[in-house]
Amino acid sequence: MFLKIYNTLITVLYPLVIQSYVNKRKQNGKEDVSRFNERIGRPKMPRPEGKLFWLHGASVGESVSMLPLINKILETYPDAHVMVTTGTVTSADVMQKRLPERAFHQFIPIDNPIFTTRFVKYWHPDVALWFESEFWPAVLSSIKRKNIPLILINGRISNKTFKRWQQFDFVCKELLGCFSLCLGQSEEDAYRLRVLGAKETACLGNLKYAGLPLPIDAKAKKEITKQIGDRPLWLASSTHDDEEIRIAKVHKRMKEKFPQLLTIIVPRHPNRGEEIAQEINKLDLTTALRSKQEKLTPQTDIYIADTIGEVGLWYDVAKIVFIGGSLIPHGGQNFIEPSRMRDAVIVGPHMHNFTDAMSRAKKADAVMQVTDTLELEEILTQLLENETLLDAKRSLAYNWAASETKVLDGIMDKICLLYTSPSPRDRQK
Repeated sequence: MFLKIYNTLITVLYPLVIQSYVNKRKQNGKEDVSRFNERIGRPKMPRPEGKLFWLHGASVGESVSMLPLINKILETYPDAHVMVTTGTVTSADVMQKRLPERAFHQFIPIDNPIFTTRFVKYWHPDVALWFESEFWPAVLSSIKRKNIPLILINGRISNKTFKRWQQFDFVCKELLGCFSLCLGQSEEDAYRLRVLGAKETACLGNLKYAGLPLPIDAKAKKEITKQIGDRPLWLASSTHDDEEIRIAKVHKRMKEKFPQLLTIIVPRHPNRGEEIAQEINKLDLTTALRSKQEKLTPQTDIYIADTIGEVGLWYDVAKIVFIGGSLIPHGGQNFIEPSRMRDAVIVGPHMHNFTDAMSRAKKADAVMQVTDTLELEEILTQLLENETLLDAKRSLAYNWAASETKVLDGIMDKICLLYTSPSPRDRQK
């Protein structure tokens, strides 16, 4: 009932209210005017022959998280194609640059039943995979009407969202009823989805932890390793304001024991590079800025890698990585990436953004968590002095990270079951 009411209201309100809002988005550059036909369900490119997998995600992060699964689908089914939809200009640009052969990008239609029905009828995908946290009623109901299998991938239901949805359970049941299967990021997410009305739920892991290898510029690596030489070093990655100065103080204390010690800092926001350097220089330490192409010399205490797209290089160069956003109550940053690159990984006390992953990593002894900078200094000293311990910690981190990528196989198994079932076109006959 809710979906019928919603679709009727949107159809009536679109020319009266919503269209003016869409026009403002065009004027503000939030819509790609040259491709706006896609937003109203009138694509210009032809549908490719054969099976078509449709993957939808809203943001850049959700879109990028699709890439390992896209590659897996295309590898598993050599004759199939993948259509990726997003809603923002930025995510469209990122996807067009990174999508492999036999995959293409389209803008998701505006959530109006006229547009969404037109879109689904034109593309008639065989399977739809939904990565977005927002549920668009017109899109979902159009998929359901065509009997297209729909899977929610990486579903996450926070405490706040769960409580809110419970107050509108009749709406949630209709929306979740459009999905053939809902895959939660965690067992808790799967449970909440089931309580809210999902037909079938499961937890296979978090797809974000099965990311593609980070790019590494071979020429840049050769240059930087030559500048570093055989100096002992460690890396502080994705750091936030107030963390860099604490890290610099750790370096200064450790320098007494390791005179040649090099600390590399990769700030979460690269535009803060000069500000960070100015603060650290007050400690009578020598810094060099990557963004200014300043050379890393034997006298450099702290090298600030304030550039974009080079984190893979630093994870490859370093063997010990501290993850920022964890000394302050930010909740931590991605610690899976350095683990996949065989680094010994250290985090601070605040990692609530990765509660489930941290729990599994701790059980595997794959991550070291400290309560403050004194403990950080102690662990760094142990790792720098004991090569056997360092190698063991690196192996534990890598083995755990590799096990997390099994989520891809689990999702593919579920997709295969839907893939081998009759196609939507056959089901319509």
